[in-house]
Amino acid sequence: MDGKITALKAQKRNPNRINVYLDGEFSFGVSRIVAAWLQIGQPIDEHKIKTLQEQDAIEVGFQKALHFLSYRPRSEKEVRHRLEEHGFSSEQIDVLLERLIRSELVKDDQFARLWVESRSEFRPRSHRLLRIELLQKGISEEEIQAALSETEDDSALAYQAAIHYARRLRGQEWREFRERLSAYLMRRGFDYGTISPVVRQVWEEIFTIQDGQQDSGNEEQENG
Repeated sequence: MDGKITALKAQKRNPNRINVYLDGEFSFGVSRIVAAWLQIGQPIDEHKIKTLQEQDAIEVGFQKALHFLSYRPRSEKEVRHRLEEHGFSSEQIDVLLERLIRSELVKDDQFARLWVESRSEFRPRSHRLLRIELLQKGISEEEIQAALSETEDDSALAYQAAIHYARRLRGQEWREFRERLSAYLMRRGFDYGTISPVVRQVWEEIFTIQDGQQDSGNEEQENG
């Protein structure tokens, strides 16, 4: 498929891609950044075309990876899986990941820290469950341990989770309160040794507040 470039035209539906014409006929399309090295009148052989198409595949993959990363940080394993879904070969994915890592767009140690911080703030769970989640994301044991060392211990995390959920249990009797809150904390990966004192602590705090509010209301009525 040797020939001479006779035209370079932007695609109507995607101006970031360029159609390359050889000897007056459409031959192939590449991204604009790859086409930047092409000129009308330039001779081109089959080997060069294959090289351009491979460069184009890498550029397309890079843009897809950037789009995937634009929503939230991703682990290396997540990016690899997404590129596999788009049909890229293992060799192409290795090249793309090397480029993303070199650009510090994919950093598993940073991903692990952000994951733990986000979970601990918005959906607290145990270190054990956090570790399982990060292992599923392909994070190494060393990076997981480093991330977990920067967060609170299980007792503090269980307390945060319990305080948030206990708002739904106001007015419950002790037995139901204990059973429902304990079950919730178990689903968050906490063990019984952590759950039991936390449930008791939250129960006592809630009823102390409620009793204080009731006493304050009674005083106002008496003074009124």
